[in-house]
Amino acid sequence: MSERADDPQWRLDEHRARIDAIDEKLQELLAERAHAAQAIAKIKESADGEPVFYRPERERQVLAKVRARHQGPLPEADVLRIFREIMGACLALEHTLTVAYFGPEGSFTEAALRKHFGGAVAAVPLATIAEVFRAIEAKTADFGVVPVENSAEGIVSHTHDLLMRSPLVIVGEVVLRVHHQLLSRAGALDEIERVAAHPQALAQCREWIERHLRHCEQVAVSNNAEAARRAVDEPKLAAIASREAAAHWGVPILASNIEDTPDNATRFFVIGRSPVGASGLDKTSLLLTAPHTSGSLHALLEPFARRGISLLRIESRPARRALWEYVFFVDVAGHEKDPAIQEALAELERDGSVVRRLGSYPQAV
Repeated sequence: MSERADDPQWRLDEHRARIDAIDEKLQELLAERAHAAQAIAKIKESADGEPVFYRPERERQVLAKVRARHQGPLPEADVLRIFREIMGACLALEHTLTVAYFGPEGSFTEAALRKHFGGAVAAVPLATIAEVFRAIEAKTADFGVVPVENSAEGIVSHTHDLLMRSPLVIVGEVVLRVHHQLLSRAGALDEIERVAAHPQALAQCREWIERHLRHCEQVAVSNNAEAARRAVDEPKLAAIASREAAAHWGVPILASNIEDTPDNATRFFVIGRSPVGASGLDKTSLLLTAPHTSGSLHALLEPFARRGISLLRIESRPARRALWEYVFFVDVAGHEKDPAIQEALAELERDGSVVRRLGSYPQAV
């Protein structure tokens, strides 16, 4: 026995046999989970009203339990990603979601979609953020994913403007670490004459471009994936885009992680037609308007502060009604059904402020 234990090949075979047995159990458990999902689908279909298959608050609760149980040795992010894929595949047995996103393929928005929903959805790339909103309103898509802000360059104005007038609600958020790659068929940096990217990506790589591509013309395009597509046929053009875009279009990466801020991240909203319930760790996004008088901003925020409600974000946008009038996009911690938030919003409305609830949704995992 000891001689076999000292044999490396015997030890390898023993561990491989153990892995095979574990894989068999995993597969049996996955099938059992899938059958449970199908049973849930039948119950939903037999109930009155239109069945609701996707429950963001439920998924967030499941992932919170996964995180609480996690003890390694796999990285937590990998375990969460695996469970997202399992949940997405089981959901597809109930109903295949159609999710529109600000495309094209290979964009960071697609990466955010895959991070949130996994790979078992019908992903529909659209040319503009407005088209994403229209697809959900027209019920040709169940949900949409759109960028809302970047940690270095601030808000995506077009998304905020559409939220101001759309009947859709925010049902989720995704935070994606963004790493920019320089893609080109040129053999070296000094062969590049133009560098193309979305204006925000150009801004996020401003210092790197100044150091290495000062001689180049900067070309603003609708999105980074479009820049990668152009780099296929233009050997003197470089694109700033993702690794996914480089792989999709087959363009070599000349320089990696060229963003000026190492912790560069972009936040995305998941938008839909119906509000979602509380998950236990939520955010509420609001659109607030107050009379254009001294102290009006303080009056908007004070009811939240007095009740101990955390303010997570505030952004102003022109109201487009009169010169120098603004509306405020505010994120607070908690769900709009929480008593403290209900009280604060009721107080604002009594005092003459305009309050629009843009959605309560689980905080990003």
